Amino acid sequence: MSQRLPPLNALKAFEAAARHLSVKKAAVELNVTPAAVSHQIRTLEEYLSVQLFHRYNRALELTDAARACLPKLREGFDCLAQAVDRLRTHTSGGMLTVSAAPSFSARWLMPRLHRFIAAHPEVDVRLSARMRRVSVDGKADVAERATIETWLDDSDVAILYGHGHYPDLDVHKLLPLAITPICSPQALTGEHPLRTPEDLKHHMLLHDDTGDMYDGESFWDVWLKAAGVTGIDAKRGARFSHAVLAFEAAMDNIGVVASMPALAAEDIAAGRLVLPFALRVPLESAYYLVCESHAKTRPAVAAFRDWVIAEAAKDAAGTASS
Repeated sequence: MSQRLPPLNALKAFEAAARHLSVKKAAVELNVTPAAVSHQIRTLEEYLSVQLFHRYNRALELTDAARACLPKLREGFDCLAQAVDRLRTHTSGGMLTVSAAPSFSARWLMPRLHRFIAAHPEVDVRLSARMRRVSVDGKADVAERATIETWLDDSDVAILYGHGHYPDLDVHKLLPLAITPICSPQALTGEHPLRTPEDLKHHMLLHDDTGDMYDGESFWDVWLKAAGVTGIDAKRGARFSHAVLAFEAAMDNIGVVASMPALAAEDIAAGRLVLPFALRVPLESAYYLVCESHAKTRPAVAAFRDWVIAEAAKDAAGTASS
């Protein structure tokens, strides 16, 4: 059985007076009289049987007991404020916070997000681009779960590259993924035109480190093995922690990157990037939409969930027909 708490107003008066070390300033902040603040503090001292202040003519000084409890009390008020803010958000359905990986945010979500905003002007979208944890004690699945828990602590929805094993959460597979070499159109011409996989030996390999960091095997290793290509050092070349950076390097014709066409669709459609070979190797990992089970019925969450699933379905249909 939980202990009965002191009156909230008394706790608020004590916290304000302790922060300002002034009854008058606390009274101004709380919009009450100094006498009311003093009364609330004395009520709290009597309730707890603990002296909270040493009182001098022109100053207050915290007792050791008050100083010890103050950090947790402030933490409690912060938690209350966050809880009330969440209640307002859940009630109004007017705010939506989405956490997603940086490359997915920049290359897939942002080019489409204007359509959601236009269709749902009542929803204020906050997009947070965040990195997934790489490992926890060397266990990728533990890191994946820890990432989801962290992201959903302050987000309504998360979109994560991973394996989709998130018990007790609402999970929807958004994008099945495959990898293939991606390069500038300039790589198809010049002194060493890229015509067969073996021609890659004449080009710098650019590395999207997603495979290494989260799947334990580089995308170049995966693709070259599937293509049956030998004699090419898959470890050489420049490395990038985000696919978006590797695509920029490829567009500048610095080299060829093995990565996900789903994240380069806009640049491929515009002709800034090309796929020199037909072979696409499916990945076990995919992008997943994840939220707390109780959150999916919120109007803003439900609207975003339906919209992003529909956008992913259109994207998958376009990929299948190409």
